[in-house]
Amino acid sequence: MNTAVDDDLWSAVGDPTRRRMLDLLLAEGGGTATSLSTHLPVTRQAIAKHLGVLDRVGLVHATPAGREKRYLVDEAQLARAVAQLAAVGSAWDARLQRIKRLAESIQRSRTQQTPRPEK
Repeated sequence: MNTAVDDDLWSAVGDPTRRRMLDLLLAEGGGTATSLSTHLPVTRQAIAKHLGVLDRVGLVHATPAGREKRYLVDEAQLARAVAQLAAVGSAWDARLQRIKRLAESIQRSRTQQTPRPEK
């Protein structure tokens, strides 16, 4: 599985409204812009635009449902996003550990170099 960071995917899931939409679609087994609008504090038109963004990055797929489209979450693409998040999290954990070791080393060095006052 390729876990290289996909900026479009991250941008899509970076929006809290779109994350909430994904949660709702997963919980309900799919939905339309109208059905999602009953759960979110944004207009149906705004939801349709958010769904378009999610569709473009492959997180959801639409099928015709009467005059609307029914959206389902693409679980494989969602798993890819989760893998990316985990990889980035691991990389940052490693960086922060290196920074911590460096800061501790500097602190030890300063402590050893500081003359102690005589009693």
